[in-house]
Amino acid sequence: MNIPNNANLIFKALCNCGYEAYFVGGCVRDYLMNRTCNDFDITTSAKPLEIEAALKKYCIRFFETGLKHGTVTAVIDGEPFEITTYRTDGKYLDARHPESVEFVTDLSDDLSRRDFTVNALAYNEHDGIVDKFGGIDDIKNGIIRTVGNPDKRFNEDALRIMRALRFASTLGFKIESETADSIHKNAELLKNISAERIYSELMKLLAGDSCERILLEFKDVIGVIIPELIPCFSCEQNTKWHLYDVYTHIVKSVSYCENKDYLRLAVLLHDIGKPQCKTTDSKGVDHFFGHPQRSVEISEVVLKRLKTSREYTKKILKLIEIHDKKISPTGESIKFWLRALGEDLFFDFMEVKLADMKSHNLQYAGESLVLFEEIKRLANEIISNNEPYRICDLAIGGNELVELGYCNAEIKNELEKLIVDVSKNPRLNTKEILKDIAKKDRS
Repeated sequence: MNIPNNANLIFKALCNCGYEAYFVGGCVRDYLMNRTCNDFDITTSAKPLEIEAALKKYCIRFFETGLKHGTVTAVIDGEPFEITTYRTDGKYLDARHPESVEFVTDLSDDLSRRDFTVNALAYNEHDGIVDKFGGIDDIKNGIIRTVGNPDKRFNEDALRIMRALRFASTLGFKIESETADSIHKNAELLKNISAERIYSELMKLLAGDSCERILLEFKDVIGVIIPELIPCFSCEQNTKWHLYDVYTHIVKSVSYCENKDYLRLAVLLHDIGKPQCKTTDSKGVDHFFGHPQRSVEISEVVLKRLKTSREYTKKILKLIEIHDKKISPTGESIKFWLRALGEDLFFDFMEVKLADMKSHNLQYAGESLVLFEEIKRLANEIISNNEPYRICDLAIGGNELVELGYCNAEIKNELEKLIVDVSKNPRLNTKEILKDIAKKDRS
């Protein structure tokens, strides 16, 4: 393994003080998969106070981040490295944390407590890769499998259920059948896990290239963490525009969406209100009038429960609110939306519309995809050509309007009227012409 210099400094500090040490977990897995790794965790025979003494000896800063569980975090050049004493875990009473740990001297005992075989791997230069549970074969075969009995592993720490789904999504692995059965059986245990932890794993899951397969195969698990999605599972869409039930449509839209975490979460929730808005006409055709607003109302509850950041919540709710709004391939329409949303959110809006439309029946929706791509091209052209679409792009401002007798709200209203005029005809954007228009508007 190619170990970064700072990680090696910590490793050698422990070894030079007479302790065993190994790099462990994800960094070894990623090495075997030729993936870039940024986290180099270390496990060692040294007890916590011995770890601290070794770090002090070599002038390496550290923090006591989990001393009773054997964890010390070393910091070099602002980069943290987690160091944990070999240990076994006591009883888990809250489906998340062991009540106690016992420090041990055998690496095998430490590896046996870990979640999945692909993470129960250790490495140092002397011994090479240590694989006690078939992790190398599972990596070769693309399998997520628990270390030991899956029911025991998930009852110890229910977050491992979400981690299994996340790894399967991001690594493109299948979850081994016994492990998968246990996930389905124990999914309700996730109700014991904090919202912050659930949210973190969900966002990573959504970012995986295999998220479509996992979201469909384990929709019962998704239903535990977002029960508001459950009505979507069986909500058919009997209309020429759709091929799938609401949930399948949602999931396929997520997989088509740009791999931006808040965007994919927005798409996961964009049609969550459809079941509550469904009506069927006399011809047997389904309609979902008002579903964007209902989806906003439901999503607001979901995002608050998941403790989503204020910034992400604002973006996500806005994108859900407008995802069904119409936009035309005209300068006037595009400039209206650029002005209303700003450049970044405008292109997010287009990405959501494209992802949504790709999971429609393309026999009827195919033209819309071409249209949206054209709108994106025209928007980029407007921006690169510095065409005016914002009030700040106008050749005059509030001061000129005050000189013409405008005051208070009149100023804002006139500027908004002028930018609409200029959006339609950029040639109007000169100080003289706009002053003339403003004079006439006031007369």
